[in-house]
Amino acid sequence: MDGPEADRWRLALVGAIGGGLVWALVEASDAGMIGDRLALVLLSLVGTATAATLAMAGPVGLGRALPRALVLAVATAALVWLGGLRHEEGIIGSALAVFAAMTVAGLPVPFLLVQARGGWRDYPPLFAEAWAIVVRFVAAGAFTGIVWAVLFLSDQVLQVVGLTLISDLMRFWIVGAVVSGAVFGLGVAVVHEQAGLLSPYPVLRLFRLLLPVVLAVMALFLVALPFRGLGGLVEGLSPTLLLLTMVGAGVSLVSIAVDQTDGEATQSRALQRAAQGMSLVLPVMAGLAGWAVWLRVEQHGWTPERLFVALVCGLGLGYGLSYAVAVLRGAGWMERIRRANVGMAVLVILTAALWLTPLLNAERISARDQLARFEAGKTPLADLDLEAFRRWGYPGQAALDLLAERAKDPGEAALAARLAGEADPGGVQREAAVKALSALMPVQPAGATGTRDTLIASADEYLLGDWTEICSRQFVSGRPGCLMVVADLLPERPGEEAVLLLLRTDTFVDLLGVYLDDAGRLVTRSVQRADGRLLTMDDMVTLIDNWTAAPPPLTAAGINQLGTGGSGLLFLP
Repeated sequence: MDGPEADRWRLALVGAIGGGLVWALVEASDAGMIGDRLALVLLSLVGTATAATLAMAGPVGLGRALPRALVLAVATAALVWLGGLRHEEGIIGSALAVFAAMTVAGLPVPFLLVQARGGWRDYPPLFAEAWAIVVRFVAAGAFTGIVWAVLFLSDQVLQVVGLTLISDLMRFWIVGAVVSGAVFGLGVAVVHEQAGLLSPYPVLRLFRLLLPVVLAVMALFLVALPFRGLGGLVEGLSPTLLLLTMVGAGVSLVSIAVDQTDGEATQSRALQRAAQGMSLVLPVMAGLAGWAVWLRVEQHGWTPERLFVALVCGLGLGYGLSYAVAVLRGAGWMERIRRANVGMAVLVILTAALWLTPLLNAERISARDQLARFEAGKTPLADLDLEAFRRWGYPGQAALDLLAERAKDPGEAALAARLAGEADPGGVQREAAVKALSALMPVQPAGATGTRDTLIASADEYLLGDWTEICSRQFVSGRPGCLMVVADLLPERPGEEAVLLLLRTDTFVDLLGVYLDDAGRLVTRSVQRADGRLLTMDDMVTLIDNWTAAPPPLTAAGINQLGTGGSGLLFLP
Protein backbone atom coordinates (compact mmCIF):
# COMPACT_ATOMS: atom_id res chain seq x y z
CA MET A 1 0.00 0.00 0.00
CA ASP A 2 1.45 3.36 -1.05
CA GLY A 3 0.33 6.96 -1.08
CA PRO A 4 -1.40 9.10 1.55
CA GLU A 5 -3.50 6.25 2.91
CA ALA A 6 -0.41 4.18 3.66
CA ASP A 7 1.21 7.17 5.40
CA ARG A 8 -1.87 7.54 7.57
CA TRP A 9 -1.68 3.90 8.66
CA ARG A 10 2.05 4.13 9.33
CA LEU A 11 1.83 7.24 11.52
CA ALA A 12 -1.23 5.88 13.32
CA LEU A 13 0.78 2.73 14.06
CA VAL A 14 3.74 4.80 15.31
CA GLY A 15 1.43 6.72 17.63
CA ALA A 16 -0.27 3.53 18.85
CA ILE A 17 3.08 1.85 19.58
CA GLY A 18 4.28 4.93 21.44
CA GLY A 19 1.11 5.02 23.54
CA GLY A 20 1.38 1.29 24.27
CA LEU A 21 5.02 1.62 25.36
CA VAL A 22 4.16 4.50 27.67
CA TRP A 23 1.47 2.31 29.26
CA ALA A 24 3.91 -0.57 29.66
CA LEU A 25 6.57 1.61 31.32
CA VAL A 26 4.12 3.19 33.76
CA GLU A 27 2.71 -0.23 34.69
CA ALA A 28 6.19 -1.66 35.17
CA SER A 29 7.15 1.25 37.41
CA ASP A 30 3.97 0.95 39.49
CA ALA A 31 4.56 -2.79 39.90
CA GLY A 32 8.12 -2.19 41.10
CA MET A 33 9.66 -4.00 38.14
CA ILE A 34 11.79 -0.95 37.30
CA GLY A 35 12.79 2.03 39.41
CA ASP A 36 11.19 5.42 39.01
CA ARG A 37 14.42 6.99 37.75
CA LEU A 38 14.87 4.36 35.04
CA ALA A 39 11.20 4.67 34.14
CA LEU A 40 11.62 8.41 33.58
CA VAL A 41 14.66 7.82 31.38
CA LEU A 42 12.80 5.25 29.29
CA LEU A 43 9.70 7.45 29.09
CA SER A 44 11.83 10.29 27.73
CA LEU A 45 13.30 7.86 25.20
CA VAL A 46 9.89 6.64 24.03
CA GLY A 47 8.24 10.06 24.11
CA THR A 48 11.03 11.79 22.19
CA ALA A 49 11.30 9.03 19.60
CA THR A 50 7.55 8.96 19.00
CA ALA A 51 7.05 12.73 18.83
CA ALA A 52 10.11 13.34 16.65
CA THR A 53 9.15 10.54 14.26
CA LEU A 54 5.63 11.92 13.88
CA ALA A 55 7.03 15.42 13.32
CA MET A 56 9.42 14.35 10.56
CA ALA A 57 7.76 11.37 8.88
CA GLY A 58 5.32 13.38 6.80
CA PRO A 59 7.86 15.62 5.05
CA VAL A 60 10.76 13.11 4.66
CA GLY A 61 9.14 9.70 5.06
CA LEU A 62 9.20 7.19 7.90
CA GLY A 63 12.43 5.54 6.71
CA ARG A 64 14.49 8.70 7.12
CA ALA A 65 12.58 10.08 10.09
CA LEU A 66 12.87 7.07 12.38
CA PRO A 67 16.69 6.77 12.67
CA ARG A 68 17.07 10.52 13.23
CA ALA A 69 14.35 10.45 15.87
CA LEU A 70 16.06 7.53 17.61
CA VAL A 71 19.39 9.39 17.73
CA LEU A 72 17.69 12.40 19.28
CA ALA A 73 15.77 10.18 21.70
CA VAL A 74 18.92 8.39 22.89
CA ALA A 75 20.71 11.72 23.42
CA THR A 76 17.74 13.12 25.32
CA ALA A 77 17.41 10.01 27.48
CA ALA A 78 21.13 10.14 28.33
CA LEU A 79 20.80 13.76 29.44
CA VAL A 80 17.66 12.93 31.43
CA TRP A 81 19.64 10.21 33.20
CA LEU A 82 22.48 12.65 33.97
CA GLY A 83 20.08 15.33 35.18
CA GLY A 84 18.26 12.81 37.34
CA LEU A 85 21.40 11.92 39.29
CA ARG A 86 20.87 15.04 41.42
CA HIS A 87 17.57 13.87 42.94
CA GLU A 88 16.45 10.62 44.49
CA GLU A 89 13.27 10.73 42.39
CA GLY A 90 15.17 11.47 39.17
CA ILE A 91 14.64 14.39 36.83
CA ILE A 92 11.07 14.87 38.00
CA GLY A 93 12.55 16.35 41.18
CA SER A 94 13.32 19.59 39.29
CA ALA A 95 10.80 21.38 37.08
CA LEU A 96 13.64 23.35 35.49
CA ALA A 97 15.42 20.13 34.50
CA VAL A 98 12.19 18.84 32.96
CA PHE A 99 11.90 22.06 30.94
CA ALA A 100 15.52 21.73 29.80
CA ALA A 101 14.88 18.13 28.72
CA MET A 102 11.83 19.20 26.73
CA THR A 103 13.92 21.86 25.01
CA VAL A 104 16.59 19.31 24.10
CA ALA A 105 13.92 16.92 22.81
CA GLY A 106 11.98 19.45 20.75
CA LEU A 107 14.17 22.23 19.42
CA PRO A 108 16.57 20.06 17.34
CA VAL A 109 13.70 18.46 15.36
CA PRO A 110 13.54 21.15 12.61
CA PHE A 111 17.33 20.92 12.21
CA LEU A 112 17.14 17.12 11.80
CA LEU A 113 14.27 17.48 9.36
CA VAL A 114 16.10 19.99 7.20
CA GLN A 115 19.31 17.95 7.43
CA ALA A 116 17.46 15.02 5.90
CA ARG A 117 16.85 17.17 2.83
CA GLY A 118 20.19 18.97 2.63
CA GLY A 119 22.07 21.54 4.70
CA TRP A 120 20.90 21.77 8.31
CA ARG A 121 21.61 25.53 8.47
CA ASP A 122 19.44 26.43 5.47
CA TYR A 123 17.21 29.09 7.07
CA PRO A 124 14.15 29.18 4.75
CA PRO A 125 13.25 25.50 5.24
CA LEU A 126 14.16 25.73 8.94
CA PHE A 127 11.71 28.59 9.42
CA ALA A 128 9.00 26.91 7.35
CA GLU A 129 9.32 23.47 8.93
CA ALA A 130 9.47 24.78 12.50
CA TRP A 131 6.14 26.55 12.12
CA ALA A 132 4.66 23.67 10.09
CA ILE A 133 5.45 21.23 12.94
CA VAL A 134 3.65 23.53 15.38
CA VAL A 135 0.59 23.63 13.11
CA ARG A 136 0.57 19.86 12.62
CA PHE A 137 0.83 19.10 16.33
CA VAL A 138 -1.74 21.70 17.39
CA ALA A 139 -4.23 20.51 14.77
CA ALA A 140 -3.59 16.83 15.59
CA GLY A 141 -4.02 17.55 19.30
CA ALA A 142 -7.34 19.28 18.61
CA PHE A 143 -8.42 16.33 16.45
CA THR A 144 -7.54 13.92 19.26
CA GLY A 145 -9.65 15.92 21.68
CA ILE A 146 -12.59 15.90 19.27
CA VAL A 147 -12.33 12.13 18.82
CA TRP A 148 -12.46 11.65 22.59
CA ALA A 149 -15.49 13.94 22.79
CA VAL A 150 -17.22 11.84 20.11
CA LEU A 151 -16.35 8.63 21.96
CA PHE A 152 -17.76 10.02 25.20
CA LEU A 153 -21.00 11.12 23.56
CA SER A 154 -21.29 7.79 21.74
CA ASP A 155 -20.86 5.96 25.02
CA GLN A 156 -23.60 8.05 26.62
CA VAL A 157 -25.96 7.32 23.72
CA LEU A 158 -25.27 3.57 23.81
CA GLN A 159 -25.79 3.44 27.57
CA VAL A 160 -29.35 4.64 27.02
CA VAL A 161 -30.09 1.27 25.39
CA GLY A 162 -28.01 -0.67 27.91
CA LEU A 163 -24.80 -1.06 25.85
CA THR A 164 -21.60 -0.31 27.78
CA LEU A 165 -19.01 -1.58 25.31
CA ILE A 166 -17.10 1.71 25.03
CA SER A 167 -17.01 2.44 28.76
CA ASP A 168 -16.02 -1.17 29.47
CA LEU A 169 -13.05 -0.86 27.11
CA MET A 170 -11.99 2.50 28.49
CA ARG A 171 -11.68 1.09 31.99
CA PHE A 172 -8.35 -0.34 30.75
CA TRP A 173 -6.12 2.67 30.34
CA ILE A 174 -3.94 0.84 27.83
CA VAL A 175 -6.87 1.27 25.45
CA GLY A 176 -6.89 5.01 26.07
CA ALA A 177 -3.13 5.26 25.61
CA VAL A 178 -3.10 3.31 22.35
CA VAL A 179 -6.17 5.05 20.95
CA SER A 180 -4.81 8.50 21.81
CA GLY A 181 -1.46 7.73 20.16
CA ALA A 182 -3.06 6.27 17.05
CA VAL A 183 -5.52 9.14 16.64
CA PHE A 184 -2.77 11.72 17.15
CA GLY A 185 -0.54 10.01 14.56
CA LEU A 186 -3.44 9.84 12.12
CA GLY A 187 -4.14 13.52 12.71
CA VAL A 188 -0.51 14.48 12.01
CA ALA A 189 -0.59 12.54 8.72
CA VAL A 190 -3.85 14.10 7.55
CA VAL A 191 -2.77 17.63 8.49
CA HIS A 192 0.48 17.15 6.54
CA GLU A 193 -1.55 16.14 3.48
CA GLN A 194 -3.49 19.41 3.77
CA ALA A 195 -0.41 21.57 4.32
CA GLY A 196 -1.55 24.04 1.69
CA LEU A 197 -4.85 24.61 3.46
CA LEU A 198 -3.42 24.77 6.99
CA SER A 199 -0.46 27.05 6.36
CA PRO A 200 0.80 29.04 9.37
CA TYR A 201 1.57 32.07 7.22
CA PRO A 202 -1.80 33.87 7.54
CA VAL A 203 -1.43 33.77 11.32
CA LEU A 204 2.20 34.90 11.13
CA ARG A 205 1.20 37.82 8.91
CA LEU A 206 -1.27 38.89 11.61
CA PHE A 207 1.40 38.60 14.29
CA ARG A 208 3.54 41.10 12.39
CA LEU A 209 0.97 43.78 13.17
CA LEU A 210 1.76 43.41 16.88
CA LEU A 211 5.36 44.51 16.34
CA PRO A 212 4.75 48.31 16.56
CA VAL A 213 2.51 47.83 19.61
CA VAL A 214 5.07 45.81 21.57
CA LEU A 215 7.84 48.22 20.52
CA ALA A 216 5.78 51.18 21.76
CA VAL A 217 5.26 49.49 25.15
CA MET A 218 8.98 48.84 25.49
CA ALA A 219 9.83 52.40 24.48
CA LEU A 220 7.38 53.86 27.02
CA PHE A 221 8.84 51.59 29.70
CA LEU A 222 12.39 52.75 28.98
CA VAL A 223 11.37 56.42 28.88
CA ALA A 224 9.46 56.20 32.17
CA LEU A 225 12.03 54.08 33.98
CA PRO A 226 14.42 56.90 35.00
CA PHE A 227 11.50 58.96 36.36
CA ARG A 228 9.68 56.17 38.21
CA GLY A 229 12.81 54.64 39.71
CA LEU A 230 14.59 51.32 39.35
CA GLY A 231 13.49 49.84 42.67
CA GLY A 232 10.71 47.76 41.13
CA LEU A 233 13.23 45.74 39.14
CA VAL A 234 14.84 44.22 42.21
CA GLU A 235 11.82 43.41 44.35
CA GLY A 236 11.79 39.84 43.06
CA LEU A 237 12.04 37.70 39.96
CA SER A 238 8.56 38.60 38.68
CA PRO A 239 9.58 41.96 37.11
CA THR A 240 12.62 40.25 35.63
CA LEU A 241 10.47 37.49 34.14
CA LEU A 242 8.13 40.11 32.68
CA LEU A 243 11.09 41.81 31.01
CA LEU A 244 12.33 38.49 29.65
CA THR A 245 8.84 37.68 28.37
CA MET A 246 8.85 40.98 26.48
CA VAL A 247 12.31 40.14 25.11
CA GLY A 248 11.04 36.74 23.94
CA ALA A 249 8.03 38.37 22.30
CA GLY A 250 10.29 40.90 20.60
CA VAL A 251 12.62 38.20 19.26
CA SER A 252 9.65 36.22 17.92
CA LEU A 253 8.04 39.23 16.26
CA VAL A 254 11.27 40.35 14.61
CA SER A 255 11.85 36.81 13.33
CA ILE A 256 8.31 36.71 11.93
CA ALA A 257 8.82 40.10 10.28
CA VAL A 258 12.03 39.08 8.48
CA ASP A 259 10.50 35.67 7.58
CA GLN A 260 12.39 33.14 5.43
CA THR A 261 13.80 35.45 2.77
CA ASP A 262 13.74 39.12 1.82
CA GLY A 263 10.99 38.31 -0.66
CA GLU A 264 8.80 36.76 2.03
CA ALA A 265 9.64 39.40 4.66
CA THR A 266 7.32 42.28 5.40
CA GLN A 267 7.37 44.89 2.65
CA SER A 268 5.84 47.58 4.86
CA ARG A 269 8.34 50.34 5.57
CA ALA A 270 6.67 51.00 8.91
CA LEU A 271 6.99 47.36 10.00
CA GLN A 272 10.58 47.22 8.77
CA ARG A 273 11.43 50.29 10.86
CA ALA A 274 9.60 48.76 13.82
CA ALA A 275 11.66 45.58 13.44
CA GLN A 276 14.85 47.63 13.35
CA GLY A 277 13.78 49.63 16.40
CA MET A 278 12.89 46.45 18.27
CA SER A 279 16.30 45.00 17.42
CA LEU A 280 17.98 48.01 19.03
CA VAL A 281 15.77 47.96 22.13
CA LEU A 282 16.11 44.22 22.85
CA PRO A 283 19.65 44.30 24.31
CA VAL A 284 18.65 47.15 26.64
CA MET A 285 15.64 45.20 27.98
CA ALA A 286 17.68 42.00 28.35
CA GLY A 287 20.47 43.95 30.05
CA LEU A 288 18.03 45.45 32.57
CA ALA A 289 16.68 41.99 33.34
CA GLY A 290 20.20 40.67 33.86
CA TRP A 291 21.11 43.59 36.10
CA ALA A 292 18.01 42.99 38.24
CA VAL A 293 18.89 39.31 38.63
CA TRP A 294 22.45 40.15 39.59
CA LEU A 295 21.30 42.56 42.30
CA ARG A 296 18.98 39.88 43.64
CA VAL A 297 21.83 37.37 43.70
CA GLU A 298 24.07 39.86 45.47
CA GLN A 299 21.37 40.30 48.12
CA HIS A 300 20.21 36.72 48.58
CA GLY A 301 22.67 34.44 46.75
CA TRP A 302 22.18 31.83 44.05
CA THR A 303 19.25 29.44 43.76
CA PRO A 304 18.48 27.14 40.82
CA GLU A 305 15.68 29.50 39.80
CA ARG A 306 17.94 32.56 39.81
CA LEU A 307 20.64 30.67 37.92
CA PHE A 308 18.08 29.61 35.32
CA VAL A 309 16.79 33.16 34.90
CA ALA A 310 20.37 34.43 34.65
CA LEU A 311 21.03 32.02 31.79
CA VAL A 312 17.82 33.11 30.07
CA CYS A 313 18.97 36.72 30.47
CA GLY A 314 22.26 35.77 28.83
CA LEU A 315 20.48 34.15 25.91
CA GLY A 316 18.15 37.15 25.60
CA LEU A 317 21.16 39.45 25.59
CA GLY A 318 22.77 37.26 22.92
CA TYR A 319 19.69 37.58 20.71
CA GLY A 320 19.45 41.31 21.36
CA LEU A 321 23.09 42.09 20.65
CA SER A 322 23.15 39.98 17.48
CA TYR A 323 19.98 41.68 16.22
CA ALA A 324 21.29 45.16 17.09
CA VAL A 325 24.62 44.54 15.35
CA ALA A 326 22.77 43.18 12.31
CA VAL A 327 20.73 46.39 12.05
CA LEU A 328 23.62 48.77 12.73
CA ARG A 329 25.67 47.21 9.95
CA GLY A 330 23.17 48.52 7.42
CA ALA A 331 22.02 46.80 4.24
CA GLY A 332 21.40 43.07 4.50
CA TRP A 333 20.29 43.30 8.14
CA MET A 334 17.42 40.85 7.61
CA GLU A 335 19.69 38.10 6.35
CA ARG A 336 22.09 38.67 9.24
CA ILE A 337 19.20 38.29 11.70
CA ARG A 338 18.24 34.99 10.04
CA ARG A 339 21.81 33.71 10.42
CA ALA A 340 21.82 34.87 14.04
CA ASN A 341 18.61 32.95 14.68
CA VAL A 342 20.26 29.73 13.56
CA GLY A 343 23.29 30.28 15.78
CA MET A 344 21.22 31.31 18.79
CA ALA A 345 18.89 28.32 18.40
CA VAL A 346 21.91 26.01 18.51
CA LEU A 347 23.17 27.90 21.58
CA VAL A 348 19.80 27.45 23.31
CA ILE A 349 19.95 23.69 22.65
CA LEU A 350 23.49 23.47 23.99
CA THR A 351 22.60 25.51 27.08
CA ALA A 352 19.61 23.27 27.82
CA ALA A 353 21.79 20.20 27.40
CA LEU A 354 24.49 21.70 29.63
CA TRP A 355 21.88 22.32 32.35
CA LEU A 356 21.35 18.56 32.58
CA THR A 357 25.05 17.70 32.88
CA PRO A 358 27.35 17.83 35.93
CA LEU A 359 29.12 20.81 34.31
CA LEU A 360 26.13 23.01 35.21
CA ASN A 361 24.67 21.49 38.33
CA ALA A 362 22.38 24.29 39.50
CA GLU A 363 21.55 22.57 42.78
CA ARG A 364 25.21 22.08 43.66
CA ILE A 365 26.11 25.68 42.75
CA SER A 366 23.20 27.03 44.79
CA ALA A 367 23.84 24.84 47.84
CA ARG A 368 27.52 25.76 47.97
CA ASP A 369 26.77 29.46 47.54
CA GLN A 370 24.08 29.53 50.25
CA LEU A 371 26.32 27.58 52.61
CA ALA A 372 29.22 29.96 51.95
CA ARG A 373 26.99 33.00 52.59
CA PHE A 374 25.88 31.51 55.91
CA GLU A 375 29.43 30.72 57.00
CA ALA A 376 30.53 34.23 56.02
CA GLY A 377 27.75 35.77 58.10
CA LYS A 378 25.86 37.22 55.14
CA THR A 379 22.82 35.03 55.87
CA PRO A 380 21.57 34.99 59.48
CA LEU A 381 20.59 31.64 60.94
CA ALA A 382 16.94 32.76 61.08
CA ASP A 383 16.99 33.36 57.31
CA LEU A 384 18.76 30.12 56.36
CA ASP A 385 16.29 28.28 54.10
CA LEU A 386 16.66 24.66 55.17
CA GLU A 387 13.60 23.64 53.19
CA ALA A 388 15.30 24.88 50.00
CA PHE A 389 18.29 22.62 50.73
CA ARG A 390 15.89 19.69 51.03
CA ARG A 391 14.41 20.53 47.61
CA TRP A 392 17.84 20.60 45.99
CA GLY A 393 18.33 16.86 45.99
CA TYR A 394 21.67 15.26 46.80
CA PRO A 395 23.69 18.55 46.67
CA GLY A 396 21.26 20.13 49.12
CA GLN A 397 21.48 17.10 51.41
CA ALA A 398 25.28 17.33 51.30
CA ALA A 399 25.02 20.94 52.49
CA LEU A 400 22.68 19.88 55.29
CA ASP A 401 25.19 17.21 56.32
CA LEU A 402 27.92 19.86 56.56
CA LEU A 403 25.63 22.01 58.69
CA ALA A 404 24.92 19.01 60.90
CA GLU A 405 28.65 18.55 61.46
CA ARG A 406 29.04 22.21 62.33
CA ALA A 407 26.07 21.97 64.73
CA LYS A 408 28.09 19.54 66.87
CA ASP A 409 30.59 22.28 67.75
CA PRO A 410 30.29 24.14 71.07
CA GLY A 411 28.12 27.24 70.85
CA GLU A 412 26.05 25.96 67.91
CA ALA A 413 22.95 24.98 69.91
CA ALA A 414 20.72 27.28 67.87
CA LEU A 415 21.86 25.69 64.61
CA ALA A 416 21.37 22.21 66.03
CA ALA A 417 17.86 23.14 67.11
CA ARG A 418 16.96 24.45 63.68
CA LEU A 419 18.28 21.35 61.96
CA ALA A 420 16.35 19.17 64.38
CA GLY A 421 13.17 21.11 63.72
CA GLU A 422 12.95 22.18 67.36
CA ALA A 423 11.70 25.47 68.69
CA ASP A 424 14.18 28.27 69.13
CA PRO A 425 15.98 27.36 72.40
CA GLY A 426 15.23 30.05 74.96
CA GLY A 427 13.67 32.19 72.22
CA VAL A 428 17.11 33.49 71.26
CA GLN A 429 16.46 33.79 67.53
CA ARG A 430 12.94 35.15 67.96
CA GLU A 431 14.09 37.72 70.49
CA ALA A 432 16.81 38.85 68.11
CA ALA A 433 14.34 39.05 65.22
CA VAL A 434 11.90 41.12 67.33
CA LYS A 435 14.66 43.52 68.40
CA ALA A 436 15.90 43.89 64.84
CA LEU A 437 12.42 44.68 63.52
CA SER A 438 11.72 47.14 66.35
CA ALA A 439 14.92 48.97 65.46
CA LEU A 440 13.92 49.14 61.80
CA MET A 441 10.21 50.06 62.04
CA PRO A 442 9.43 53.80 62.52
CA VAL A 443 6.36 54.61 64.63
CA GLN A 444 4.00 57.55 65.01
CA PRO A 445 3.55 59.10 67.51
CA ALA A 446 7.26 58.81 68.25
CA GLY A 447 6.58 57.96 71.88
CA ALA A 448 4.47 54.88 71.03
CA THR A 449 7.44 52.54 70.91
CA GLY A 450 6.06 50.41 73.74
CA THR A 451 2.88 49.57 71.80
CA ARG A 452 4.93 48.94 68.68
CA ASP A 453 7.29 46.56 70.46
CA THR A 454 4.39 44.72 72.14
CA LEU A 455 2.59 44.18 68.84
CA ILE A 456 5.77 43.08 67.07
CA ALA A 457 6.63 40.65 69.88
CA SER A 458 3.28 38.91 69.34
CA ALA A 459 3.66 38.50 65.56
CA ASP A 460 4.11 35.08 63.96
CA GLU A 461 7.49 34.11 62.50
CA TYR A 462 6.40 34.60 58.90
CA LEU A 463 5.12 38.13 59.68
CA LEU A 464 8.38 39.02 61.41
CA GLY A 465 10.33 37.89 58.37
CA ASP A 466 8.04 39.67 55.91
CA TRP A 467 7.98 42.95 57.82
CA THR A 468 11.73 42.88 58.44
CA GLU A 469 12.43 42.42 54.73
CA ILE A 470 10.14 45.33 53.82
CA CYS A 471 11.43 47.67 56.54
CA SER A 472 15.03 46.93 55.48
CA ARG A 473 14.50 48.10 51.91
CA GLN A 474 16.00 51.30 50.64
CA PHE A 475 13.97 53.13 48.00
CA VAL A 476 15.19 55.66 45.47
CA SER A 477 12.58 58.16 46.72
CA GLY A 478 14.03 58.04 50.25
CA ARG A 479 10.78 56.83 51.81
CA PRO A 480 10.99 54.33 54.69
CA GLY A 481 9.93 50.82 53.80
CA CYS A 482 7.34 50.70 56.58
CA LEU A 483 5.52 52.80 59.16
CA MET A 484 3.35 51.95 62.17
CA VAL A 485 0.73 54.49 63.29
CA VAL A 486 -0.54 53.82 66.85
CA ALA A 487 -3.88 55.07 68.21
CA ASP A 488 -6.88 53.97 70.28
CA LEU A 489 -8.83 52.78 67.24
CA LEU A 490 -11.10 50.32 69.10
CA PRO A 491 -12.36 52.19 72.19
CA GLU A 492 -14.14 49.15 73.61
CA ARG A 493 -10.86 47.23 73.79
CA PRO A 494 -8.13 47.92 76.34
CA GLY A 495 -4.89 49.38 75.10
CA GLU A 496 -4.04 50.79 71.71
CA GLU A 497 -4.16 49.43 68.19
CA ALA A 498 -2.15 50.30 65.10
CA VAL A 499 -2.26 50.66 61.33
CA LEU A 500 0.80 49.26 59.60
CA LEU A 501 1.84 50.71 56.23
CA LEU A 502 4.15 48.43 54.25
CA LEU A 503 5.81 49.94 51.17
CA ARG A 504 6.45 46.84 49.07
CA THR A 505 7.56 48.86 46.05
CA ASP A 506 7.74 52.57 45.23
CA THR A 507 4.14 52.34 44.02
CA PHE A 508 2.46 49.62 46.09
CA VAL A 509 1.57 49.77 49.78
CA ASP A 510 -0.14 47.24 52.04
CA LEU A 511 -2.40 48.66 54.75
CA LEU A 512 -2.91 46.39 57.75
CA GLY A 513 -4.73 46.91 61.05
CA VAL A 514 -3.18 45.08 64.04
CA TYR A 515 -4.17 44.60 67.68
CA LEU A 516 -3.98 42.00 70.47
CA ASP A 517 -6.96 39.81 71.34
CA ASP A 518 -7.95 38.82 74.89
CA ALA A 519 -5.40 35.95 74.83
CA GLY A 520 -2.57 38.28 73.77
CA ARG A 521 -2.44 36.97 70.20
CA LEU A 522 -1.83 39.35 67.33
CA VAL A 523 -4.92 39.91 65.15
CA THR A 524 -4.70 41.46 61.68
CA ARG A 525 -7.55 43.21 59.91
CA SER A 526 -7.98 44.96 56.57
CA VAL A 527 -8.02 48.76 56.44
CA GLN A 528 -10.11 50.95 54.14
CA ARG A 529 -11.21 54.56 53.67
CA ALA A 530 -14.13 55.81 55.75
CA ASP A 531 -16.08 56.74 52.59
CA GLY A 532 -15.62 53.26 51.13
CA ARG A 533 -13.54 54.42 48.14
CA LEU A 534 -10.44 52.50 47.19
CA LEU A 535 -7.12 54.20 47.77
CA THR A 536 -5.14 54.98 44.66
CA MET A 537 -1.39 54.49 44.51
CA ASP A 538 -0.89 58.25 44.82
CA ASP A 539 -3.18 58.33 47.89
CA MET A 540 -1.17 55.61 49.62
CA VAL A 541 2.20 57.20 48.82
CA THR A 542 0.91 60.54 50.14
CA LEU A 543 -0.23 58.86 53.36
CA ILE A 544 3.13 57.33 54.12
CA ASP A 545 4.93 60.59 53.27
CA ASN A 546 2.66 62.75 55.45
CA TRP A 547 2.38 60.36 58.39
CA THR A 548 6.14 59.80 58.47
CA ALA A 549 6.52 63.53 59.00
CA ALA A 550 3.77 63.81 61.67
CA PRO A 551 1.14 61.51 63.20
CA PRO A 552 -2.40 61.94 61.88
CA PRO A 553 -5.16 63.24 64.17
CA LEU A 554 -7.52 60.72 65.79
CA THR A 555 -11.17 61.57 64.99
CA ALA A 556 -14.54 59.91 65.49
CA ALA A 557 -15.99 57.99 62.55
CA GLY A 558 -19.26 59.35 61.20
CA ILE A 559 -21.28 56.15 61.50
CA ASN A 560 -24.04 54.75 63.73
CA GLN A 561 -25.58 51.28 64.02
CA LEU A 562 -28.94 49.70 64.70
CA GLY A 563 -28.85 47.87 68.02
CA THR A 564 -26.04 47.74 70.53
CA GLY A 565 -22.61 46.20 70.86
CA GLY A 566 -21.36 43.45 68.62
CA SER A 567 -24.90 42.36 67.66
CA GLY A 568 -25.75 45.72 66.07
CA LEU A 569 -26.21 46.19 62.37
CA LEU A 570 -24.41 48.78 60.30
CA PHE A 571 -23.42 49.45 56.74
CA LEU A 572 -20.18 50.86 55.44
CA PRO A 573 -20.26 53.96 53.20
